[in-house]
Amino acid sequence: MPGPLRIHDVHGDPRPALDQVLRDHLRRRLRRAEETDPEFAAGTAAETVRFTLQGGKRLRSALAWWGWRAGGGPVSGPVAQHALTACASLELLQTCALVHDDVMDGSATRRGAPCVHRVHEDEHRANGWSGEARRYGESLAVLVGDLALAWADDMLAGALPGVLRPEAGRNVWREMRTEMIAGQFLDVRGQATRSRSESLALRIDLLKTASYTVERPLHLGAAMAGAPPSAVEALRAYGRDVGVAFQLADDLAGAYGDTGTTGKPVGDDLREGKATLLLALGTRLAREQDDEEGLDVLERVGAGADPERAAAVLERLGAGEMIAEHCRGLAARGRAHLDGVDLPDPVRAFLTGLAARIGEDA
Repeated sequence: MPGPLRIHDVHGDPRPALDQVLRDHLRRRLRRAEETDPEFAAGTAAETVRFTLQGGKRLRSALAWWGWRAGGGPVSGPVAQHALTACASLELLQTCALVHDDVMDGSATRRGAPCVHRVHEDEHRANGWSGEARRYGESLAVLVGDLALAWADDMLAGALPGVLRPEAGRNVWREMRTEMIAGQFLDVRGQATRSRSESLALRIDLLKTASYTVERPLHLGAAMAGAPPSAVEALRAYGRDVGVAFQLADDLAGAYGDTGTTGKPVGDDLREGKATLLLALGTRLAREQDDEEGLDVLERVGAGADPERAAAVLERLGAGEMIAEHCRGLAARGRAHLDGVDLPDPVRAFLTGLAARIGEDA
């Protein structure tokens, strides 16, 4: 069970309290790892802790807390402490998703620093160890992601008995984990088949991003608090629309943004041939506009096409602006789902503000 919480009331921004709960929990897990094996603790366990605590905006855990508040969950006392702990477990699920995603994508950086697999790959080379450095780095990164998922499950399981509706929260968690992996599967398959399907791109956005970034965190918090079905459905509808908008804005930033802001090299998605809605829409527009040169560039995305040239083609075709407009529309529709729902003022302010920022970023 969680230890004593020094922050007893969480009426405003929950992120400091969430961060404290997460740090305290990981400190205890690291001590237990040292009892298991000191070298394991200094390696995989310490890397899991480092990655989880350094960087990240605590968006998913904060959304889970706002879902808890939306469902009428208390903001102080032992029940609130257990809810905070359950919400904070999402940060470990995020660690699993990001570390594994970087391995599958062969990414170089994450959050402005080398990816976990690259850190261990460099360690292998620097020490002149036996075997293939790349395989070693990827293997250890897989272990970091696996450990993060195990710890996320443990953290949630330890907290759920103290919330108002533990079984409802457990059911949401089960669905969220499966949806996240299903989305990743479709992402990898779509890249391998060089898909240009708009429906598949949207399906990936729904499962890989919208589900575990916005919709299910809100659902988790509301379910744990015993929110009425009408409020849960409104929050989930908001989460689906705003979650997809979040991914579309990220796609645009990945093609036209700044590495210093995104923490990842600009153009990576185009270089890898990710099955994004931006690329699928651009391909359709090239066909409709009889732009054979542009179509040739876009069809070779992921197979040697220059990502800067591909981004320029997408911009010329109008795909970027159409995605931005769709993103703004989804953000506005997300806000509209909250109309008529009885929400505490801080919850409504956070959710409407988040949707507005995502729409503005597009």
